Amino acid sequence: MQALADLWDAARRRRIEQLRPRLFRLAHAWCHDAALADDLAQEALVKGLARASQLRDPQALESWLFSILNNCWRDHLRARRNDLGDEALDERVVDDAEGPEQRYACRQTVQRVRRAIAALPLGQRQVLTLVDIEECSYAQVAQVLDVPVGTVMSRLARARGALRRLLAPTEIGQTRQPAAIRRVK
Repeated sequence: MQALADLWDAARRRRIEQLRPRLFRLAHAWCHDAALADDLAQEALVKGLARASQLRDPQALESWLFSILNNCWRDHLRARRNDLGDEALDERVVDDAEGPEQRYACRQTVQRVRRAIAALPLGQRQVLTLVDIEECSYAQVAQVLDVPVGTVMSRLARARGALRRLLAPTEIGQTRQPAAIRRVK
């Protein structure tokens, strides 16, 4: 019987560890700092592994770990007690474009999108990255961020609208800055 429990724990541990790249991507999208994102992902993994026995529904593992990551992020923000501001964005881009012009254009597009996402208020940025990048359901995002589903939907609509305005081309091909992006708490 103990051997079966050990196998179950080992399998759960592997599943938790396999989510590390997604935790890192999500943390990086929230904080724009690779080192901090790595620390947050590691902290979420450590807490998840330490509390793995508390997870009742194995199907909820992903959203459970994302919730832990969100709590680690909140703890970090509370400890700092100031705005993150605009930090350096990771400029490495992986693409399969054949020529340097295509690679440059792709890199510019990625940078524009990252800057636009970084310009969003934290709540909108979190919802956008969870729904559109990590492909979580609205219910999962509501659970992860501990907000109602309606709040997830409104933040997502506002975030997508702000991104459309930020990424809309102007006459000279540059991005346009909106007058103001409303913060949603």
